[in-house]
Amino acid sequence: MDFWGKIKPQTLAPLYLLYGTETFLLNEIVERIVRTALKEEERDFHLAVYDCEETPVEVAVEEAETLPFFGEKKVVVVKNPYFLTAEKGKEKVEHDVKKLEEYIASPSPFSIVIFTGLYEKLDERKKITKRLMQEAEVFVASPLNEKELHRWIHERVNENGVTMTDEAKEALLKLAGTNLMMLANELDKLSLFVGQAGTITEATVEMLVSRTPEQNVFVLVEKVIRRKIEEALQVFYDLLENQEEPVKILSLLASQFRLLYQVKGLAAKGYGQQQIASILKVHPFRVKLALGQAALFSEQELMKVMHDLAETDYQMKSSAIDKQLLLELLLVKWSKEPA
Repeated sequence: MDFWGKIKPQTLAPLYLLYGTETFLLNEIVERIVRTALKEEERDFHLAVYDCEETPVEVAVEEAETLPFFGEKKVVVVKNPYFLTAEKGKEKVEHDVKKLEEYIASPSPFSIVIFTGLYEKLDERKKITKRLMQEAEVFVASPLNEKELHRWIHERVNENGVTMTDEAKEALLKLAGTNLMMLANELDKLSLFVGQAGTITEATVEMLVSRTPEQNVFVLVEKVIRRKIEEALQVFYDLLENQEEPVKILSLLASQFRLLYQVKGLAAKGYGQQQIASILKVHPFRVKLALGQAALFSEQELMKVMHDLAETDYQMKSSAIDKQLLLELLLVKWSKEPA
């Protein structure tokens, strides 16, 4: 995230290489570089975008070597430079990589060239990749950890001219998850609600943030754990009102409790939060929340919950009993006895 500080008018680089799996982050960085380099009225003349799956890279190089019509800078965005990777089967376009190598060695002083692609990794064995990584400002858009998420949220609300309490940030991540596009939409909505120089509080988040079905199920589990049956049923009814089918709700419950069981088992073996996240391929923040919920269950209790879920699933598929009623009975059962 320190990369953000380098995107300033006086420190813009002639070459950028941006890649990774976090699409929203990649697009946001490209937009920030463009916005920093060009005024809004300059975009039509001084912003060019090329896709290497459709256009030879030398066309983009020629664009970068051409003087801007007016103003001091031009920006050339080169999307999907697959020749920097080990990917096969995309050789639909013939690229003059030698021409690109020459440009990298002596980039135009008036152009900013941004190479960007949704790639987990590049092939550093290739000469062109190695050279570009040496000469360009490189940013890898990987999923943000919890600390980086908090910082990203802080920067987003700061740009919107508002502030946000730490409790509100935590509540937002619990309710909206860690998807950056969803978080950006929610933060913009919250900022608009509190107004310029306003403060986003935990209460504001609770009132306005849209919950995904997965997040509603997390809240549902939390209510069950705390034996708050009326509130648990209200969350359940809210899910039904949002057209979520009982079978899907049951599946989401099973997924959440399976995560609790896996997290508890790995934690008991001495694995840390980051290690567990890597093994289970989920975001570390989800692991953190799951660890908190799993601590309130014994392994035997979680096994019993999984058995209850499997039994309810069987009844839904094999009996004529109303599916909504079966889930209501399960929630009531859990609220009255240790799971």
